[in-house]
Amino acid sequence: MRVPYHRVAPRTAASRARSTLALLAASVGADGFAAAAAIPALLALVDQHAAAVRESLDGDRRPLTPAALAGYAEGIRAAAVEHGLLPPVGPVDWSAPQWLSVRLLAVCALARTLDPRHLEAV
Repeated sequence: MRVPYHRVAPRTAASRARSTLALLAASVGADGFAAAAAIPALLALVDQHAAAVRESLDGDRRPLTPAALAGYAEGIRAAAVEHGLLPPVGPVDWSAPQWLSVRLLAVCALARTLDPRHLEAV
């Protein structure tokens, strides 16, 4: 049996977005949130970046989605690489984090605010 493309794509796109956010949470989020709990200045910086991401995605007018956040994270990673900045690999020094690390942690913070049903595997 063949399934029309339009019936497969949304589920695949949603799965990919959730997977991207899960990988981001594992690579940046866990350690970043622990560091932010211990370093108030980092927490404030993440809050500022989260506000900027929300504004960039027009999050005050329409709900944020896993796809929007994942797309944003992938976009800033690509732009960073294009400008010679490498995404974090391995442990991040959260006492003096790079802009990209803080921005990705802000995306993780926003993903935490999503309805958990949007993050469940389909």
